[in-house]
Amino acid sequence: MTVSVPQRSEIPAEHTWDAGVVFESHAAWEAACDTIVEHLTQMAAYAGQITTSAATLREYLHAADALSNLIDRVLVYTHLFYDVDTTNAEAGARADRANSLYARVRATLAFAEPEILTLGRATLARWCADDPQLAVYAHYFDDLERRRAYVRSADVEELLGQIVEPFRSAARIHGILTDADLRFVPATDGAGNSYEITQGTISALLTHPDRTVRRTAWEEYADAHLAARHTMAACLATGVKQNVLLARTRRYPSAIEASLAASNIPLPVFDNLIGVFRANLPTWHRYWRIRRRALGYDTLHGYDIKAPLTTTQTHVPFHQAVDWICRGMQPLGAEYVATIRDGMLEQRWVDIYPNQGKRMGAYSSGAPGTLPYIFMSYNDDIFSMSTLAHEIGHSMHSYLTWQHQPLIYTDYSLFVAEVASNFNQALVRAHLLDTASDPAFQIEVIEEAMANFHRYFFIMPILARFEREIHERVERGQALTAVTLNELMTELFAEGYGDEVVIDADRMGSTWAQFSTHLYANFYVYQYATGISAAHALAEQVLTGEAAAAERYLNFLKTGGSRYPLDALAIAGVDMLSPEPVERAFATFAALVGRLETLTM
Repeated sequence: MTVSVPQRSEIPAEHTWDAGVVFESHAAWEAACDTIVEHLTQMAAYAGQITTSAATLREYLHAADALSNLIDRVLVYTHLFYDVDTTNAEAGARADRANSLYARVRATLAFAEPEILTLGRATLARWCADDPQLAVYAHYFDDLERRRAYVRSADVEELLGQIVEPFRSAARIHGILTDADLRFVPATDGAGNSYEITQGTISALLTHPDRTVRRTAWEEYADAHLAARHTMAACLATGVKQNVLLARTRRYPSAIEASLAASNIPLPVFDNLIGVFRANLPTWHRYWRIRRRALGYDTLHGYDIKAPLTTTQTHVPFHQAVDWICRGMQPLGAEYVATIRDGMLEQRWVDIYPNQGKRMGAYSSGAPGTLPYIFMSYNDDIFSMSTLAHEIGHSMHSYLTWQHQPLIYTDYSLFVAEVASNFNQALVRAHLLDTASDPAFQIEVIEEAMANFHRYFFIMPILARFEREIHERVERGQALTAVTLNELMTELFAEGYGDEVVIDADRMGSTWAQFSTHLYANFYVYQYATGISAAHALAEQVLTGEAAAAERYLNFLKTGGSRYPLDALAIAGVDMLSPEPVERAFATFAALVGRLETLTM
């Protein structure tokens, strides 16, 4: 018997996201692309004019916001079709066209920031005081002034805008290899049954109760990436060199400082995270020991990290997951919950199930004027329920931001994005643990928590250390190869797992190859760990009934990009300049480890 995955054409429409909200047809999308091209000429005419008066500057900014929103919607529409079937050549062609058009928009608008900076802080302050519509942009002007030393001339900014699309080539090639071209040998069980491995099914296979299924799935998935490791290493090396080049072009001291400066994040925030993570590795080592003993194994392998600790696994259909999530989010109020339920069950925010050609992972997407879409591959288990809760957190963050902020501030930073997602998971998990009387189900919930902590509080800090090291190697003029990348990755995992997990150097060392998106986003991964830290600190405030905690949190979601990330989180009630939130998150993790030990004794 072979457990197979359906073709895209076999997925019922009600289980897919509603792309018609963005554009009613491919023809309407084409018309939007044509409109953008027409507007580029109009926008270029503003060059040399926007500093002549407050009215002209306001007029330009409004037009630029509208154009940016339209290209965002064009981009969203393309991934609604391409990401669910990466073998669809027509959808891929539309994605390429949209990316090229986005680069043209960036290049056309590149003259504006150097020109605005010539006005000076005093003139902008006076114009904002006299023009309420222009005053909306006060935070944007403040942020631009903060970046003054790193904004280049109009010609250089135009060039940087033009290279956006070709600079995505390495990431796109790596992604196509991973999502469309890799072929996986099926996993097998002891009875001779085979299980098809795809990017949409690998997570479910790694939690399968049959150790043979887990082992063969883990090995075959890694081996497929290993087979393409040299090409993928060349792609990643190119991506890192691009980050270093861009940082140097803008005169930042390093790639990491360029990345952090974009959101006004001080370097100690990154350093605090890594320091606390390394100090708390003994807690992870304790967890591996507990897991090995609970499973009854002599040794623990990479394919045992998510092995179920109970003999039964709760079947969690999509509708059941939505209900549990809604119950868990009740502390945020009836309106928040009703929006979730309607979006999940009526408005088709989610592309739910796996299919052939569907890319890996899960994410939330969209733009003002669209739905806050969710991409995932739901597998009817508690892990998928948790992933759904995570992505709903992102989507509700977007939904509330779009409702309460002007276009200029609807694109919030990655640093705050991962707070909203992990906050949802924390509240839903707390609800399930508080209401479940069955010890076996409590263990399942804690296993889900451990899987989430493993990804965001173990894998991501390790990848953050990996990312920093490979950027520093390029900055020192050293080469990156598949061999050196694998050796570095293995070394970091060996420290993280200690003596408790068997190190399969080749397969664990190639983990970097399995992140075809994250490692091209220029120091994105550390924000998963800072995000889960802030999320648990804020969830604790809400769950303990701290006065106005829920209201503060909702106000944080509504802030969008209208404040710097650390200031927005301060509104919610957490100080990420301090290592305390990371330490508190580790305390939460340690408490769950202790509870798991008690339940499995």
